[in-house]
Amino acid sequence: MRLIAGLGNVGSEYEWTPHNVGFLAIDALAKRHSIRVSRPEAKAVIGRGTIAGQDVILAKPQTMMNLSGVAVRMLIERHECEPSETIVLLDEIDLPWGMLRVRDRGRNSTHNGLKSIIATLGTDEFIRVRMGVQPTRIWGDRKDYLLCTMGRDERQIAQQMAVDAADAVEVILTEGLSKAMTRFNRKVSNEEEEKQ
Repeated sequence: MRLIAGLGNVGSEYEWTPHNVGFLAIDALAKRHSIRVSRPEAKAVIGRGTIAGQDVILAKPQTMMNLSGVAVRMLIERHECEPSETIVLLDEIDLPWGMLRVRDRGRNSTHNGLKSIIATLGTDEFIRVRMGVQPTRIWGDRKDYLLCTMGRDERQIAQQMAVDAADAVEVILTEGLSKAMTRFNRKVSNEEEEKQ
């Protein structure tokens, strides 16, 4: 069983905010593979199904972003999933809009949902697909930006990025992590790389 968790905040007011692109990616996977993500379980809503011949659980933690690790840990324990085989889909403010980064570990992050998962699991060795939501103009407070409603252009990019993230998950499941990293990780500038 593989756990695939998308991070976001619960509530219609957060639906189209940069911090919720993880939920959008889960929606893209669910639609593509006819998996209904609606069953409440372990402080999340989940759906069970098959992707690329593998049994998966698609999950959206319902704890709010900063406590995402609670739901992820409960689901891993309940379904006897391996943390190292778990895939987390999330936004990344230090990457430009539309860019993906696939990684298998890493602690150096400002993302509170990711920090929560690392702290709760006691390991950073799980797969993450990070989706770029970097602001195109200067914002005073990152939190305000991440929770602001996207404009029309950003929504279009976010929807395509969710599809791309779903593609990345499928490559991870069918061809392995290394192939996914080669295919989806574009080079970034030295300044961007230092932030990661």
